[in-house]
Amino acid sequence: MPLGTLDRTPPPFFKQGPSALSKLMVFSALALFLMVADLRFKVTQPIRAAVATVLYPVQWLALQPVRALQHGGGYFTALSQARAGEEAARTQLALQSLRASQVEQLAVENNRLRKLLDLRERLIITGMAAQVLYDAPDPYTRKIIIDKGMAQGVDLGSPVLDEAGVLGQVTRVLPFVSEVTLVIDRELAIPVLNTRTGARSVAYGDPTASGGGLELRFMGSNSDVQQGDLLTTSGVDGVYPPGLPVAKIDKIERRAESAFSRIYCTPQARVFAALHVMVVKPVAEQIPARPADEAAPAPAKKGGAK
Repeated sequence: MPLGTLDRTPPPFFKQGPSALSKLMVFSALALFLMVADLRFKVTQPIRAAVATVLYPVQWLALQPVRALQHGGGYFTALSQARAGEEAARTQLALQSLRASQVEQLAVENNRLRKLLDLRERLIITGMAAQVLYDAPDPYTRKIIIDKGMAQGVDLGSPVLDEAGVLGQVTRVLPFVSEVTLVIDRELAIPVLNTRTGARSVAYGDPTASGGGLELRFMGSNSDVQQGDLLTTSGVDGVYPPGLPVAKIDKIERRAESAFSRIYCTPQARVFAALHVMVVKPVAEQIPARPADEAAPAPAKKGGAK
């Protein structure tokens, strides 16, 4: 056979087709086109929804063993926690019952002493419940928004409490919501009373102290304060009712070169996790108004009348 008649082309089995680089470029362009089309025109949204619908039963079946294990472990964990919580609740209930009987006896004695000394009756605290909606968007302040406003009778300057103590004060009232400045905000100050010593001072918000706390300023380096002292509202400002827990002294720094101590406090209220709060009427609304000054007599004219 002549050599010129031989077919030198490779058999079909060894044909490679387009090169690998060409395939990469084509599929990359196709992927880029699909991404842009999905971003602009949502062309793959129906396909994605159909695939998710078809695969949902498979996903549900695959998750059942995992959920069964989780529920089984969670059941025993919740059971042990419920038993521990029940025991703690019974202990707390017994303590509260004892304290309630003591408080009732002290209240009777207090009323008798007030009548004996002819003192004014204690102020009645009135308030309303509210729910925290969200934190204020300003990152440089510590404020929250509650779901009560002018329509519900919230007054500007009203104290706000939670189940543990003083949370803050209403600083802005809108028709249906109100803004509450927390006790850890640097713009808020509360007159407090040390329940151990009876000394009065002022607690200022200090958001930089251990993530958020309060600070007692202008306290002498030799002042009688100890770690763990409880600070309550003194009631001398006409805003907060007296005796409400505010904070506990957490850290005391006494410096030889300074005449004042740095006293850091931890708030009693849950300033970062409050959900339901109580808005209390300011004490000044229940205090009788100051009597009007009597008109001063007109000064006598010099010289006799002619």
